[in-house]
Amino acid sequence: MSSKVACKFHPDAPLIEDYRAGDQICSECGLVVGDRVIDVGSEWRTFSNEKGGEDKSRVGGAENTLLGSSDLSTIIGPGRGGASFSSDGNAMYNNRRTVSSSDRTLMNAFRTISNMSDRINLPRTIIDRANNLFKMVSDGKNLKGRANDAIAAACLYIACRQEGVPRTFKEIVAVSTVSKKEIGRCFKLILKAHDTSVELITTGDFMSRFCGTLSLSRDVQKAATSIAKKAVDLDIVPGRSPISVAAAAIYMASQASDDKRTQREIADIAGVADVTIRQSYKLMLPRAAELFPQDFKFTTPIENLPQN
Repeated sequence: MSSKVACKFHPDAPLIEDYRAGDQICSECGLVVGDRVIDVGSEWRTFSNEKGGEDKSRVGGAENTLLGSSDLSTIIGPGRGGASFSSDGNAMYNNRRTVSSSDRTLMNAFRTISNMSDRINLPRTIIDRANNLFKMVSDGKNLKGRANDAIAAACLYIACRQEGVPRTFKEIVAVSTVSKKEIGRCFKLILKAHDTSVELITTGDFMSRFCGTLSLSRDVQKAATSIAKKAVDLDIVPGRSPISVAAAAIYMASQASDDKRTQREIADIAGVADVTIRQSYKLMLPRAAELFPQDFKFTTPIENLPQN
């Protein structure tokens, strides 16, 4: 049970804190109620545009345990006296951080992963998992010769799948500087070399995100989820990727409702071609009556749905 610090003569009076002396003083009678109070405020005030160049922050950035040196380094401050400069006026001491090449590689990769994640709005948990995976790959030295940007992109792709929020290869390629083929190669090498497992992608992994981006109603999303799941269970779309099946299911459900979307609109969101959606849709259309949920309210009957 915590005890409240208060003046014994004036329990309800507010206390005044003297940070210089570390005392707590009663505002009514001046009694020193507590001494040696710890100041939890910042040690210095630091302003980015402060003149003089003096950096009074003493603690540095947050420690990164993934780096071998634990992010500890020495920074030389700007010189003040004549002894800091040579006879020709050049600074004798440069502000240089002594970082090993391996740590520099990790820092650059972590920055790349963070930048890619920011562009597609991924949370911090996925960034941390991707960073740990890149560190594991770097320590294993099994992907020597591969571009670090490609490895970082593959690690981010794996991290998304392991965290249950998978992204398509095209989405990762769009925020990366390397080709889809190179990311795919690194992805396969990482899984093989480090015994890393990822869950199989299903149509449900993308359904809520695609429908949300297309601003479709909850009923259409529910119908599209049912259509895609039944199409896979009944083996109506063999060999088709879950992304194309999900896109075709969204197209079918939206065309049967009053909230219609074109194949082009869905293709832009899903990152697949119009013809890919069309091919999956044609396979599903003959058995559409089996795919729709029982309680779906049709605006357009099944027999009037587009034939392609």
